[in-house]
Amino acid sequence: MPTTKEAPSAREQELLERAYAYSLTHGLADLSLRPLATAIGSSPRVLLFLFGSKDGLIRALLARGRADQLELLRQTEQRYDEPPGLTVIARELWTWLAAPERRPLMTFWVEAYGRSLVAPEGPWSDFARSTVDDWLELLKSSAPEQTEARRTAVLAMLRGALLDLLATGDLERTTAAVEDYLTRR
Repeated sequence: MPTTKEAPSAREQELLERAYAYSLTHGLADLSLRPLATAIGSSPRVLLFLFGSKDGLIRALLARGRADQLELLRQTEQRYDEPPGLTVIARELWTWLAAPERRPLMTFWVEAYGRSLVAPEGPWSDFARSTVDDWLELLKSSAPEQTEARRTAVLAMLRGALLDLLATGDLERTTAAVEDYLTRR
């Protein structure tokens, strides 16, 4: 018989937010419970109790990061009474993705995305696929007249530009490349 997890306690939610803030600056690749617990004012034992395991904590952190992305998608969709079109939505997404204050979140996303590709059975499982589906759904609702191939190409271009931006910090060049791609299509 399947069990359902109760709603998180206030303490669990508080520690998750602190752990999420920590992971945005320290990453998840070499996450160790002891330094994390110390940094967020807890103990490894409490984290294990609340999240079940280190993998459970990682899954909760990934879900928390994904919630930020899903909120962006929800807010973007709500700004329009009618589908705005692929070029408009791609420019909005790029502005959001490329904002300096989102670099930690985007670095977190890249790390989680990559880990889900190389460790598909662990806590990262299905993260990459889920984010692709989420973003393609937004692009579809924003530009239903476009083909799936065109929406996929725009998504790939945005993600490639994001990787380049994160690697180089060159916002001007990557933004020019995004704009060039969007105006030539």
